[in-house]
Amino acid sequence: MTGMSTNHSLPKPYLDVVVQGSGPALLLAHGAGGGIEGNFGLVLDDLARDHTLIGPHYPGAGGSPVATEPLQLDELADQLVDSAVAAGHESFAMLGESLGTAVAVRAATRHPGRVTALVLTAGFAVADPVLALAAQLIKTLARAGAWSDVARLACLSCMSPAQLAEITPADLDALVAQVQAGIPPGMLDHFDLVSRVDVREDLGQLTVPTLVVAPTGDRLVLPDSSYRLAAGIPGAKLIELSGGAHILNEADRMTWLRHTREFLSTVPSQSA
Repeated sequence: MTGMSTNHSLPKPYLDVVVQGSGPALLLAHGAGGGIEGNFGLVLDDLARDHTLIGPHYPGAGGSPVATEPLQLDELADQLVDSAVAAGHESFAMLGESLGTAVAVRAATRHPGRVTALVLTAGFAVADPVLALAAQLIKTLARAGAWSDVARLACLSCMSPAQLAEITPADLDALVAQVQAGIPPGMLDHFDLVSRVDVREDLGQLTVPTLVVAPTGDRLVLPDSSYRLAAGIPGAKLIELSGGAHILNEADRMTWLRHTREFLSTVPSQSA
């Protein structure tokens, strides 16, 4: 298993990075096919009131160049860490969502002197059968250029049953079009990495305070994946967002924000 050694040297950063706010640093790790605004947009302004937010975009997202080779988890984790160091922060908490949870876990095991705490939302150590099937479908559709179908699958996977039951056909069509327009060029590469991620052996090595957030209405990353994350990380705290979808709506995100702020208040301030 790679990635279990510590304090690796950092590469020259090449990712497009959003930096916002001031105070202790929070390094953001977004999901596959997502981005900093897409995953964290509802809480960026609030968190930036008293934290420096550092949000690197994975290759092929935001302004980051598309990868020329398959993404590697170790390299991606190192790039995120170096983005924070390049922004002037020697240590920081990490907030990971979906694929970003695996990136954050790997960053913490490779750079234990820098990562001081973890908040892992809708996360997984290895793709469960539902996520593995969805990732394969997305890759197949993307390679065929069927981006409208990728968008439909994303809506089906990332909305909760309650949201799907309430949305009108016209609103759903509009949402699919909006999702398709926002698909980043690197989405296929991101989901290829989702298919290969395995940080199960990393979990027991973690020594930092960890909060695991499980949206119980998640149809893409089943809640059991979050439960297994929490069970595998020594001392991890688990909270559930009842009925929450893979992409949190405004109400669930505000609940997430409250729990995240409470958790971060118990973590010693990161150095700047």
